[in-house]
Amino acid sequence: MSKPAVEPASLPKDVVSLDKEAITISHPLDALSPDEISLVSLAVRQHVASERKDIKAVKFINSNIIAPPKRDVLAFLGIPVKPGAKPENVNGPLARRAETDFLDPVTGNNYNARLTLAIDKKAWVVDEIETLPEGTQPQITLEELIECDELVRKDETVLKLAAEVGVSPEQLCADGWSIGWDDRWPTAKRIQQCLLYARYGPHENLYAHPLDFVPVVDVNAKKVIHIDFPPHRLNGDKLSAKSTAPPPPDEDALEASGRTRLPPPQRKAEYLPDLIDEATKAKPAPGPLKPLHVVQPEGVSFKVTGGSVLEWQNWTMHVAFSGREGMAISTVTWNDGGVVRPIFYRLSLAEMVVPYAAPEHPHPRKFAFDVGEYGMGTQANELSLGCDCLGTIHYLARNCTFQPGAFVGHDGKPIVLKQAICIHEEDHGLLWKHTDYRVGGRAHAVRSRRLVISMVCTVANYEYIFAYHFYLGNPSLADGTVELQIGLTGIVNTYLLAEGENPAPYGTQVAPRINAQYHQHVFSLRVDPMIDGLQNTVVESDIETVSYPTGSAENHAGNAFVSKDVRVARSSEGIRDYNAAVDRRWKIVNPAKKHFASGKEVAYGIMAKGAWETLKCAEDAWAKKRAAFAEHSVWVVKDVEGRNGSERLWPAGKYVPQTRDNPKDSVLSWTGGPEESLEGQDVVLFLTVGLNHIPRPEDWPVMPMEYLKVAFKPQNFFEQNPSLHVAAARDERSVYAFVNGDGGGGGGVAVTGHTHDNACCH
Repeated sequence: MSKPAVEPASLPKDVVSLDKEAITISHPLDALSPDEISLVSLAVRQHVASERKDIKAVKFINSNIIAPPKRDVLAFLGIPVKPGAKPENVNGPLARRAETDFLDPVTGNNYNARLTLAIDKKAWVVDEIETLPEGTQPQITLEELIECDELVRKDETVLKLAAEVGVSPEQLCADGWSIGWDDRWPTAKRIQQCLLYARYGPHENLYAHPLDFVPVVDVNAKKVIHIDFPPHRLNGDKLSAKSTAPPPPDEDALEASGRTRLPPPQRKAEYLPDLIDEATKAKPAPGPLKPLHVVQPEGVSFKVTGGSVLEWQNWTMHVAFSGREGMAISTVTWNDGGVVRPIFYRLSLAEMVVPYAAPEHPHPRKFAFDVGEYGMGTQANELSLGCDCLGTIHYLARNCTFQPGAFVGHDGKPIVLKQAICIHEEDHGLLWKHTDYRVGGRAHAVRSRRLVISMVCTVANYEYIFAYHFYLGNPSLADGTVELQIGLTGIVNTYLLAEGENPAPYGTQVAPRINAQYHQHVFSLRVDPMIDGLQNTVVESDIETVSYPTGSAENHAGNAFVSKDVRVARSSEGIRDYNAAVDRRWKIVNPAKKHFASGKEVAYGIMAKGAWETLKCAEDAWAKKRAAFAEHSVWVVKDVEGRNGSERLWPAGKYVPQTRDNPKDSVLSWTGGPEESLEGQDVVLFLTVGLNHIPRPEDWPVMPMEYLKVAFKPQNFFEQNPSLHVAAARDERSVYAFVNGDGGGGGGVAVTGHTHDNACCH
């Protein structure tokens, strides 16, 4: 089937000129290129200048594509929407559309502009500019976070308070955070809170020196509007303030806290090798590790076309940078002997929330939505070859004019991140093995390999490593497992303690006077499946013992158990919760296709044992009023597409900063609307996973990596074990470590090479 180019529609409106090269798109879901970001901004500025005199100034917040309709994308790519069917017909060129949020810092009003790229005019044209409701705030930008750090160092009151505890202006550092929830100010004000620290030397760990006050900043007005002083527990568990509630803004905040000033802790806690103190260096340490290299002498087994389409073994997928989600994996298919079988339309991190447990004000304001409030992609790292990823590495579109890591700055120009998304292959241990233990029996072992697509994001003190894993295949067969692994490292959020103060029961004293408060990391993964097509159903399975008693004719030994399935059939049934007692799990099935032997529907199962987690707070807590998505393990909704793409993308709403309730465009509303069928439909799932972090001294001064994983495994999808024909290749470079095999403890000689005297398969 021949495919027309991905082209914009013709719309005779405001015209902005651009070169033909600027509209060359290899895939309809490609993110906006740096050139496109600039031209979208220019089109908006020109439209505002000529048509919107009420807008006094423009500060850009974000710019993103508006995806074409799902069926149009699948038709364009030649992906069928039903089992055994041919792809649908392509109905002309696909429109290239974009949207951008911007604000007017003069009036405080916020706007969303939507545009279309017109091929006949070679231009972006503005379709409409919507004024957002008062109090609706677009995401906080990286530039605004940096501005907070600069603003507090210029504020006379802040400098005076810092000087009172021995901190000079050049030593003062601030982490800008969303205000979270504070009804002392209207949501129409764009405000942040600033967590303060002292840095006494270049590159020193500033989180070892937290300060005892928290400024509140009006970002649009560019000034500090209030300062909070957290109370302390100075006499056992008794709080120094009268209540954990915030005092009125016109009340003396220090007096309301019921305490005197506290100087920051002075003890250093370094993690950079050249800054670690002599006492730490003097402790006995093992010898240096010898080099371990990952080598692929014949190169990689994957290929990338058009800068964003990735092929590896049977897999084909689209990989895109997202300023909000970090990255999105789309149009995932598997080549089954020449037949394209769709599996996932889109996988992404749609939201997350990090609520802290300390109840005294202002600590409850710390429940950051790192996706919806800040944007995970805007905080992505530029990765270093040989450090973040090992082996033979490809950085998405590294040598192409299109850069995946681009987002808009306040001035409308693109901010480009080089090497933001890493692609490489990893050995993953044994794929399978069996030994026939009988005399003369044979053994056979096959090693696993996986494709890794990863990025690293730094959100103030924390680092998150997101890695999608696709497991080994060969030209005829593949393992078929897809996995998202989330790694958490970085530095715990800290607050200071008074001498002798006990942080319990809401935190851990990880070092003298350093309180690391208990908190959660709760993630919402958006899964848009297309298991052999778009007609999918979610099935919940519980492992249950049968009701027949031991000794009965039906269950004489008492050992019988079954897997009991329940279909999620209606929207009112779309909220599901994990139950460890019955080993509850879920699968996404296509009712229109069954396995030839088992007779069961083709499916992909969701495996997240140990990762399911929900909010730990009161039913009417602030966090639940804003993050209902984190109350339940699985949400199943029917996808709804409108003029501006899917209307069910963001589980906490499109505009998250400073919300005080779950908005109408959140997952709670989607499951509470009119009753509709979820069987054999184009469904979307939101999976809630996470972990509870009870900090320990071993997490200080930098936290060892913690992992959580969600895997999607084929069930009745393949005829049999799809890895049977994976070659059992022996690595000729593997050698014995020691000549005499004594482990090096008895005079054994380490060697760099030794011949093999056996084989892994015989």
